[in-house]
Formats: sequence, C-alpha cells, structure tokens
Amino acid sequence: MSAASTAHPSGERPAAPPSGSPPFAVLKFGGTSVQSPECWQTIERLVRERLAEGLRPIVVASAVAGISNELEALLAAAVEERHEPGLRRIEERHRALAAGLGVDADAVLAGDFATLRRVASGAALTGDSSPALQARVMALGELMSTRLGAAWLRARGLRPAWVDARELLVAEAPAGASERKRWLAAACDSDPDPALAARLAAADGDVVVTQGFIAGDGRGHTVLLGRGGSDTSAAVIAAKIGAARCEIWTDVPGLYSVDPRLLPTARILKRLAYDEALEITTSGAKVLHPSCIPPVARHGIPLHVRCLSRPEIEGTVVSAEAADAVAQVKAISVKKGVLLVTIDTPRMWQEAGFLAEAFAVFGRHGLSIDLVSTSQTNVTVSLDSAMNVLDTAALDAVLRELRRLGRVASIGPTAVVSLVGREIRSILHILGPALEALEDERIHLVSQAANDLNFTFVVDEEHADRLARTLHGQLFQHRKEDALLGPSWHELFEGQRADHVAGPKAWWRARREDLLAAAGGRTPLYVYDRPTLTAAAEDLRGLTAVDRVFYAVKANFNRDILRLFHGLGLGFECVSPGEVALVFDLFPELDPQRVLFTPNFAPRAEYAAALARGVHVTLDNLHPLEAWPDLFRGRDVLVRLDPGKGRGHHKHVKTAGAVSKFGVAPEQLDRLLELVAAAGARVVGLHAHTGSGILTPGNWEETARFLGGAAERFPDVRFLDLGGGLGIPEKPGQTRLDLAAVDANLRRVRQALPEGIELWLEPGRYLVATAGVLLASVTQIKDKSTVRYVGVDVGMNTLIRPALYGAYHEIVNLTRLDERPTEEVNVVGPICESGDTLGYERRLPACREGDVLLIGTAGAYGRAMSSEYNLRPPAAELLLD
Repeated sequence: MSAASTAHPSGERPAAPPSGSPPFAVLKFGGTSVQSPECWQTIERLVRERLAEGLRPIVVASAVAGISNELEALLAAAVEERHEPGLRRIEERHRALAAGLGVDADAVLAGDFATLRRVASGAALTGDSSPALQARVMALGELMSTRLGAAWLRARGLRPAWVDARELLVAEAPAGASERKRWLAAACDSDPDPALAARLAAADGDVVVTQGFIAGDGRGHTVLLGRGGSDTSAAVIAAKIGAARCEIWTDVPGLYSVDPRLLPTARILKRLAYDEALEITTSGAKVLHPSCIPPVARHGIPLHVRCLSRPEIEGTVVSAEAADAVAQVKAISVKKGVLLVTIDTPRMWQEAGFLAEAFAVFGRHGLSIDLVSTSQTNVTVSLDSAMNVLDTAALDAVLRELRRLGRVASIGPTAVVSLVGREIRSILHILGPALEALEDERIHLVSQAANDLNFTFVVDEEHADRLARTLHGQLFQHRKEDALLGPSWHELFEGQRADHVAGPKAWWRARREDLLAAAGGRTPLYVYDRPTLTAAAEDLRGLTAVDRVFYAVKANFNRDILRLFHGLGLGFECVSPGEVALVFDLFPELDPQRVLFTPNFAPRAEYAAALARGVHVTLDNLHPLEAWPDLFRGRDVLVRLDPGKGRGHHKHVKTAGAVSKFGVAPEQLDRLLELVAAAGARVVGLHAHTGSGILTPGNWEETARFLGGAAERFPDVRFLDLGGGLGIPEKPGQTRLDLAAVDANLRRVRQALPEGIELWLEPGRYLVATAGVLLASVTQIKDKSTVRYVGVDVGMNTLIRPALYGAYHEIVNLTRLDERPTEEVNVVGPICESGDTLGYERRLPACREGDVLLIGTAGAYGRAMSSEYNLRPPAAELLLD
C-alpha cells in the first residue's frame, strides 16, 4: 500500500497546486529562528535552495523570541496604566532587529507601532484585558516579525508576497467553548482547500511570507491557535494546499532518543512514523507541538524537523512509514508537572456508570485526563499541567466534588517517564534488565498504551531525570547507527556544545598547555582563571537596577578569590561564624556593612557574635524573636521570607515552598510584626531566595515584587535582598541567563518601589563556576559486560555534586583534546561507593593511564564541599593570572 493510501483510508486526497504550478514547501521558523539578522540570512539561503529545487516556498514565521511574553505582559501593565516602559522595550527590540537587517523600521512597522500604542492606551483607559483584546495584541508579534522578514528578503533581490494569515486560516472554537478558548486556543480544520492553493500559487512573488499562531474567525476578528500555534499553522496550511513537505526549523536538529539536555549521548531519530512521533511529543518531547502532526498525517505530507543553526544536518523525517517495523524502544520521554488524583471506594466494584460519573466531574471543570489506572476499588488519573490550568482553587473544587464518590487524594508533583517505540508488549522480556533501574523508585502508576506504542511509569518528579538517563544507558548505549538512530548530540555538536556550555568564558581551551603543566604530578587539582572571575564580577556590577552585590562565600572560599572580589568592591554573604571570621581575618578594615550574615537554624551565640561584629543579620525564623527578644532590642535586622515557590535544577537546591526549611511563611507575617514590635527591633531589609541554577530572567522580578508587596507592612525597610541562584549553562541545549533581561525586569520593579529602597543580590555560583576546572589523572581502564570504565584520581570526596545532585559537569580528555571521541565511557573515582561516578556515557578519545581529564564548571561548590572521606585528601587549588 502506498504512503498516500495509508494516510487516507477514506480515499480523501489533499489539495494540489494548480496545474503547471510548482509544488509547495511550507517552512516554519520559530521565535529563536527569526530573532537576529544571522537567522534571516539563513532563511534567505533556504528559500533560494527551495526555489532551486523547483518548489514554491511558503514561509510561516513566529514572533521574535520573547516578544509574545512581552506583549502579554504589556497588556497586563496597561490595565494598571504602567505600559510605557513595555511599549518602548518592544519597539526598541524591533528597531534593533530592523537596523541589523538594514531595514527602515518606521517605514515597515509604523502602523503596527501605532496600533500597539493605541490599543495599550485604550486598555489603560477602560481596564479591558479581555481574551479578545489579548489575541489582537499578541498577533502583532507575528505581524511585525514577518513584515521585517519580507522587507529583508526583498532587499536581497527576492520577490516576497507578504500575506496576512488571518485571511488564510479561518478558525472555529468548539461548541460550548469558554471565551478564553474561543479567542486564545482556537482550532482550524485541515480539509483540502483548492481555492487557497490557487491563491497562494498566484501570489505576486516567488516566496510567500505569512504568520504562525494567528488566524481569523470569519467575522473579521483575530484569534490565536494556542500552545504550539506556529507549528500547527504550518501543518494546517501544508495540509490544506497539498504541500510536498512541511519543514519545522527550530534550534535543535530533530527528535531524539532522550532529551539531549539530560544526556548528550542522546541519539537523533532519523525517521519516524506519524503515530510514533505523536507518541513521543505527547509524552514530553518539546521539539514539536503534538497538534501539528495530525494535519500532515491525515494527508500523508512528510514533516521534516531541522536545525536553523546547523542546516546541513538532515534531522528527523516524520512520514507514513517508520524507519523499520521491528519491535523496539525508540525513545525515552519525560513529562513533568503531572498531578495524580486517586479515588478509593468499594462502590466501584460492579457498579455501572461509576467511571462515567467520576470522569464527568473533571469534564465539568474543563480538565483533560491523560493516564488512567483502575482496580476493583480504586481509580487513579493523571492531569498534565501543560494541558490543564491546575491552580489551587480549580483543583480544590474538583476534589470536593469527587469526595462524594469516595476517599480522594492528590499526589504531586510527579513525572511521567515513557518508553516509546513499537510493539512494546512483545519485548517486555528483553526490557527486564533495563527495568531494574526502577528498583529504588516509588512507582505511582504504570500504564501500557492500547496502541502498543509506549510503556509508562509515573514517579516522583525529582527522580525522573536520573531514571531517564539510567534507562537510556541500558537501552541505547551500545546500539549502532542504523535507519532509525543517527549520531548523538555530542557527536553533532561536539565543538559547539563545549563553547555553548562554557560560553565565551571557555578559557581552558586557550590555556590547555598551562593546565597540563600545572597537572604534572599534582592531580587532583582545582584551577581557577582570574580573568574569568573578574569578567563575571563585572557582569554583575554592570546591572544598573542592582545597588549592591554580595558574594556568597559558601560557593568557594579560596582566599585568593576572596581577595579578588574584595578588590572589585563586592560584599560578602556568610552563612556561618567561620565564614564571617575568614573575611575579617583577610580584611581587618572591612566595613561591616559589606557583610551579610544569613544563618539557618543557628544557635543564639552565632547571632550574638554577628550582631557584635556590626554586620547585617538576617532572621530566617520566628524562633529567635520568640525565644531571645532581648538579643534584638534596638537592633536593625533583615528577615528572610518564603515566596512560596522554589526553583532550581534539583530538589536539594530549591529553597522556597512548603517543604523547604528556609524562610518565614507569608501567613506568619502578622505574628512576625507582633514579635518585632515586642522585641523593639527594626526590620530594615527583606530577603527571599528561591533556589540555585536558575536560568529564567523573570525569577528575580517575581521575587522583588513579592518582597515589595511585603515591605508595605514594614515602614523601616530600606533593602530588598533578592538572593542569588543566577544559573550558568551546564548541559547541552541550555541557554545562557540573559542578564540584560534580568536588569530590565528589575528596572521595572524599581519604578514601582518607594524612593530610597535598594535592591541587593547575593550570587555565588554565577561568579565562580565557569572560572574553575578540576584536573584528574586517569588511573585505570576497565571493561565490564557492555560498559567501559575510565578510573581517575578524583572521587566524590573532591567533587560531590554529581553524586549529591545528579549534577552534570563537562568532561574532556585534555591530553587528547584534538583527537576525535571514539568511546562511550563511565568516568569513576576511587571512593568505595557505587555512587562515586563523575559522568555516565561520556564520549572520549581512547584514554590511557596518565592522561589528564578536565572536569568543567567546577569552580563552585567543588573544593568548598570536599571532605576526607576514605581518608583521601581533597584536591589542591591554583589561581592562574
């Protein structure tokens, strides 16, 4: 049976280009693929290549990366009459892109700028932020990006026809849909449309440029197509006009056997069937939105997933035929943010209609169920936060109604880990050894898909990444390249990845010879680079919205590093009397106001000593004020508040929320005010810290707004300490924290704060992590079963982060840096613990005894967390000038 007939059992065929017209190719470009002149240069090249192939290219583009969020925030700000900074910022970003493209922004975008300003001013006057207005405002992101793109292509000698997508796609909301869904999550049919195909074929130009994400409603109104709207737009257009293919150009080259951000040995999947790709994307892969697959599958149109920065990589092709029909696991997917709801009751047994009654409750509240597991007396369902609005009020309402049926409980946060492939049931006996990875996991639910395409486990969210890495190692480590599996992420991005992870401060490549000389006979050895430390400090000192930066000494208390930061004007944040003593021993004349003391569950004597020093003292609990009020009489103090939600790369670094030991809960503010007044103390600063390794620029704005709101109850507050946690990229695919965005966000907050209130930061890891590497010498090589081990003289006593947090550190063979990696190995240390593994499945050149390995991003929480476990001394340290 042909691919076309497989896709169309009803005999339906897609529309086709009019007779004599070239076949269509739809090329979709996401926000990160249209955000720079370099991106548009690549788009131009791709358009010319498609024309040379004899194809008629249809470019479907998103808004510039981040602009949709900016537009959404602008409307919210307009309702509060504080929209001017947002307007300026959106205009500035588009003017900057236009300048880079050599395009006159005023000539091309004046109308859109005027519309945006007019609508924002109207929202400010009327207080209107309805879904209809939100759709109208957010559509401007796509309209502006495509106008600039069309102008660029025209300037390059092409003849683009700019077409408004609202004239191409007519969306309809399902009957009974809410107002929000009608305007912001509409849907379009993918029925063949010969008239549309004829219109695009006749468009005056050699390439059509239109928008993703937006559509019309047939009555002249703008609607949005919801999450993944641009992917969906491209697929629907391709289906309606009978395109030869639909290409999704993004920042990764295809679908992978596991998220490469979890594991750089993830393998690219070269060819998948539609149902396989749909299963992978619905199970957690975010390269494609699942909604873009049914339209092309219905009409048998191949879907190509490609990487704009590496267009030479073939990527993933999704079509009617799989790479092969062999029973196998093809990918491991992780989906987080999943909530389980369980109902226990004897009523279920042999009672007709019980499940229908239970499921109707979820339906009435607009919640979509994902997984279902039943027994004689229990039903457990999963709710995916990506598809449902799981706010506390909505969930409480559902649980209250379900309690009429039985005993109800919710479990979360959990994660779904899925083995996706084909004919999974037939290979369960083969999967047995791999499933031993589940031995130590708490399994909340097991599900095997009726279509035999996945086998799923629901586990505690904090264990999902580690479980996925372990399963991938068991199932894919020794599989060779074939029709399905292509190269690993590491192989494709080997050089680029190292630079991306370490960024412009990948200093160790240029200093390889210095490092090898330092390592001679001295490993294990931590080495730090002074210029990189200085640059990181200057980055933070350059934040215009931040008044003071305190270095978190716990990250690395190397004395030379402390001297460097002292000379650069940083203060010091200390969490113990030992750290306070160290900074004053090094700097006897140090102004005590440059020191923060932020203890946690410390004894009275530590507070007393810090107060005697005259440093800033932070209270993390009500207990000190309740038990020792005399200690704080007449004193100025800071108080650490819990903002209610933690962030970070592991549960052990999330420092907010109900299960975190840090901070005074918001509901305790009344009691805090009473205790402060009774003690005669003054709260001059408020502090909050959400976690570590955060790469989301809005985190500190949220913290500042939270503290600013709380500060209204404390008349003496002069400082808002936003904590630290500024992250650095460590894993493949992670983007660098946008400090300019952090600064811009905080400038907005400052405008709303009373005059004279300072904003403080207390980073640790950001300042030192990339500046430090750990050098280790290879001691032994060992093969055991299918695993090759490379032993080194660095153990978990010297670097505990991989064992403690599951942290990822780049590992390279510095001795053979110029040789191509040929082996996948586990890098292990000499400590008598099975957890003494520094890296799993790392691709390295063939290692020999005596080779020097470099472990990257090791400047923070490396030497500082060392021990003498097994009576092995920790590594020495060296600062390179």
